[in-house]
Amino acid sequence: MSKDVNADRLRAKWDEYAPRYDRAISFFERMQFRGGREWVCSQARGEVLEVAVGTGLNLALYPADVRLTGVDFSQAMLELARARAAELGREIDLRQGDAQALPFPDASFDTVVCTLGLCGFPDERAAIAEMHRVLRPNGTLLLLDHVGSHHRLIYFGQWLVEKLTVRMLGDYQTRRPLPLVEQAGFVVHRQERLKAGMVERVAATKPAAAGN
Repeated sequence: MSKDVNADRLRAKWDEYAPRYDRAISFFERMQFRGGREWVCSQARGEVLEVAVGTGLNLALYPADVRLTGVDFSQAMLELARARAAELGREIDLRQGDAQALPFPDASFDTVVCTLGLCGFPDERAAIAEMHRVLRPNGTLLLLDHVGSHHRLIYFGQWLVEKLTVRMLGDYQTRRPLPLVEQAGFVVHRQERLKAGMVERVAATKPAAAGN
């Protein structure tokens, strides 16, 4: 099966899931990720790109003076984000696109945000490399995601759940993106592991010497 066919199937699944997404994730937002979106969005500055913007749950949390661009794989998700932006009176340039091949020139943004997205990209290494590419030198990468726990028993449970979630939505439970962030050339200056190591928050910088 070709990559294009797999991508089309995954996109169709997310388009179908979009109307239920906010309701489905609400429990985890309260119990697992509470405060994480605020932690990420409060640090955004300047020209901001949100990768995997989804239904726009972060839009109300950004500082008023940032200029927002959002990209998502799913057109249905983008329509919900567009409606949320209109309700908030928030301007945002929303585009359909692949996080593994972002439709923006090099060094286009001051901040790149990705919340609960790296767990769902087929190739998270490629997505992180693209985030590095589109950031300006001294730009900031801000991440929130569920990751593989350092507790062996919990990790085993995540591995079992992953068998189902990958099949359903391409959603991985056991990834640990921090080493990939460092390998891509970012300098991590703040990192937090929460909820028995299952949730990670990362703030990192693209050094000027590594920029274009």
